[in-house]
Amino acid sequence: MILYGAPNPAPNPRRVRIFLAEKGVELPETRVDMMKREHKSPEFRAKNSMGQLPTLELDDGTCISETVAICRYFDAVHPEPPMFGTTPVEKALVDMWTRRTEFTVMMPVGNFWRHAHPRTAALLTQYKDFGESNKETYKGAQRWLNRELADRPWLTGETFTMADICLLTTVDFAGWIGLPLEPEHENLKAWHDRVSARPSASA
Repeated sequence: MILYGAPNPAPNPRRVRIFLAEKGVELPETRVDMMKREHKSPEFRAKNSMGQLPTLELDDGTCISETVAICRYFDAVHPEPPMFGTTPVEKALVDMWTRRTEFTVMMPVGNFWRHAHPRTAALLTQYKDFGESNKETYKGAQRWLNRELADRPWLTGETFTMADICLLTTVDFAGWIGLPLEPEHENLKAWHDRVSARPSASA
């Protein structure tokens, strides 16, 4: 089994590393040099036709991509501790908050990264006004999250789940590209302090 990934600050490979750390699963990551565009090579596209990281190659040659899919595989193989919920309601809430994180939080962060950050300027055509507009969208997402986290420690309630991993990696990546957490959002800041204090957060 080979886990192809990339070092921080790449948020998606980090999701899987944090997940594995929470599970206590030791699987060394095989680094793919994104700066050298190795993830776009014909050899890597044979494993993941979209040329994206991370990708998990199983012993029989099956390749699984997309972070949630990879983590669901490991959750099934190593069920303790459960990271996607145990009851039908818990499972639905984890899926709900994972998707909300991806669409409501990661989308403006990704749009700013693609269209307004100098590091991506040489990689694609940027629409800078659109990119810059996502700053306000991300601030709005923070206000919404701050309200949601007013009465519970984790996104889905009392239990740390995959949804929190997705949000942590998104928020930390946002900070790295110049979109910090607004200090007035005390509930969101307290959540970030809690999740960052977990040993897995250093993965």
